[in-house]
Amino acid sequence: MTYVDGFIIPVHADNREKYRAMAALCAPIFKKHGALSVVECWADDVPEGKVTSFPMAVKVDPGEEVVFSWITWPSRKVRDEGNKKAMEELHGIASQEDVPFDGKRMIFGGFEVIVEE
Repeated sequence: MTYVDGFIIPVHADNREKYRAMAALCAPIFKKHGALSVVECWADDVPEGKVTSFPMAVKVDPGEEVVFSWITWPSRKVRDEGNKKAMEELHGIASQEDVPFDGKRMIFGGFEVIVEE
C-alpha cells in the first residue's frame, strides 16, 4: 500500500498564483525523490462549521482560503528518505520569505493507506 502525506494550509486569496507557482516548483522535486504524485487543491466548496471545519482547523483569517494537498509515496520508507532529500533541495532554492502562507497554521501528517481502489 502507498503512503500519503496530507496538508491543510491557509493561503491569502491574493497569494493564489504565488502559491500555485511555488507548488509547481516543488512537485517535480518531490517526484524526483520518489513521490508518486503531488496534488494541490484550492478551496471551492468548503463551508464554515459550527463545531469543526477546514477553515476552523487552520484558523483562516479574512481574505484567506484553504489549500488541501497531498503527496503519495510508494511506502513510508521511501517517503522518509525522499522527503528529507526534497526538503534539503528546496531549502537551497527558496527562503522562508518566499513561502506565501503562514506555516505555523499548516496542518500536516503522514498516513498509512488502509483502503485503495
